[in-house]
Amino acid sequence: MVFNCGRVVFMRKVLIVDDALFIRLTLKKMLEKYNFQVVGEAGNGIEAIKLYKELKPDIVTMDVTMPEMDGLEAVQMIRNIDGQAKIVMVSAMGQRTMVVKAIESGASGFIVKPFNEAHVVETLNNL
Repeated sequence: MVFNCGRVVFMRKVLIVDDALFIRLTLKKMLEKYNFQVVGEAGNGIEAIKLYKELKPDIVTMDVTMPEMDGLEAVQMIRNIDGQAKIVMVSAMGQRTMVVKAIESGASGFIVKPFNEAHVVETLNNL
């Protein structure tokens, strides 16, 4: 929670899931600039599920392709835990078919790498 000119503004808690540290750091820096609170980071779907249970974030950004457990399977597992989970898939250009499958599995939206900062923030704000 942040105080802004006497008003209480609640920061939305975000869990960032991507196997690439650079992508996690890029998203974290971008989101914190717009008053999102990054409460955790995971490098694969297994870690994501564990952290989701522990941290109960408002939003998850989920990479599609990761080792151990990919984003598609992790989305389904998290949605089984919490049917109201807000998960935004993160994909590289050309993974559109995977993103469609993720949306069908329960993802709330998607953002494409390389990131367009305005689109990332707008997507998360619209959840």
